[in-house]
Amino acid sequence: MPEQNIPEVKGYLRDFMLTVPKEIYACTGIKIHGRRIKSLLFSTDASIIKNTNADAVIAVYPFTPQPVITQAVMTAADVPVLVGVGGGLTQGHRVVNLALHAEFQGALGVVVNAPTKNEIIEELKKSIDIPVVVTIASGNDDIDARILAGADIFNVSAAASTPEIVAKIKAKYPDFPVIATGGQTGETISATIAAGANAITWTPPSNAEVFKDIMAAYRQGLPHP
Repeated sequence: MPEQNIPEVKGYLRDFMLTVPKEIYACTGIKIHGRRIKSLLFSTDASIIKNTNADAVIAVYPFTPQPVITQAVMTAADVPVLVGVGGGLTQGHRVVNLALHAEFQGALGVVVNAPTKNEIIEELKKSIDIPVVVTIASGNDDIDARILAGADIFNVSAAASTPEIVAKIKAKYPDFPVIATGGQTGETISATIAAGANAITWTPPSNAEVFKDIMAAYRQGLPHP
């Protein structure tokens, strides 16, 4: 099928932004409440979230989830947000409360960490009406039990083992939606999609990394690159 000529409208100031790797567009995407999502930005940085072309944001972070952080991310985002609600450091009914609050704040879905007990996933399914995304961190995770508990989507985040685990899931459950980390290169993203990932999580460069070339140009009296 020939590539379509897609009309594009740009501004001057906001034309400088972080764009997801083009390889991501090869995946099928996942439809959530009628919205097709292929790329998810892994960040809680408001300035980066505001200046990206990703289809959605996956807002998970290494601290206990707090509604004020969720609200800040969703205020900055022009796109839907999947919100981390714990399951590692934060356990038990607090996860359910955070998920319910996230739904009320407008989250598209909630993400729970790999250690989350299946009982909590079952409780989440009874309490909220947005997708429950369950993180898969290793090949030892019991995929069958997660699906039985009510997981709607898997979020595979297993470093170099990610494509292998995605392929394992898809071999048994070909129609089950899978988000996966794509790595840092186009080759690793393509390999993850080839394994069966429906959507890709992309980690953008940090503010410091983006500033590096800009400041180097400014020091030489050159314009914004």
